[in-house]
Amino acid sequence: MKTVFNVILGLCVLVLIYICYASIMGPIDFENEKKVRDNAVIARLIDIRKAQQEYRNTHNQQYTDNFDTLIHFVNNAKLPFIYKVGELTDEQLENGMTEKKAVRIIEKAKKTGNYAEVKKNKLENFVRDTMWVNVKDTLFSKNYNADSLRYIPYGNGTQFEMEIRNDTAQSGAPFCLLEVRAPYDIYLSGLDKQEIANLKDKQTKLNKYCGLKIGDLETANNNAGNWE
Repeated sequence: MKTVFNVILGLCVLVLIYICYASIMGPIDFENEKKVRDNAVIARLIDIRKAQQEYRNTHNQQYTDNFDTLIHFVNNAKLPFIYKVGELTDEQLENGMTEKKAVRIIEKAKKTGNYAEVKKNKLENFVRDTMWVNVKDTLFSKNYNADSLRYIPYGNGTQFEMEIRNDTAQSGAPFCLLEVRAPYDIYLSGLDKQEIANLKDKQTKLNKYCGLKIGDLETANNNAGNWE
């Protein structure tokens, strides 16, 4: 009987040790995995922000709320790149030479084949050419998979929530706001439900979004991330 009691007591001690270990390590393990997933989501949000900002630069200061449109832009659009060689000297600037004037002189010489004015203004080593480069090659690596922009990492195929809102400033100037969101419930799915609930409760009490996002539909913030 005493032996049975000792065995039961030993098992109870092991259970208590496990409970204590789990109570300590559970939140630590959750935070460690959350950081891994946070970093993946943040990296994707930053990529979306880069793509949206370039899209806006070439589309009348408008963002897009459609991932098909944004991905097509990244994969197919081209951006101008100014290839520069040489700089105007102080003497040339003092004589009224500007980059625009220098480019006009050189372009005229190319068309006519007469380079006298180029030599006269000492522009033989001055080059300003416009090259067109792919958006994807400019913003990302050559083999970057733009199709992945729409998907939340660890979200099992769930897409980011992406919205825009057009508004007018007090000056009367129109502007466009962007917001892209990844809820905790999506990319933390599979982790401890109580820890997720605690995290959401904390964010709610602080009147903050329960997840990661860039931009804001209510306030212009230059598409800052809520982790920045």
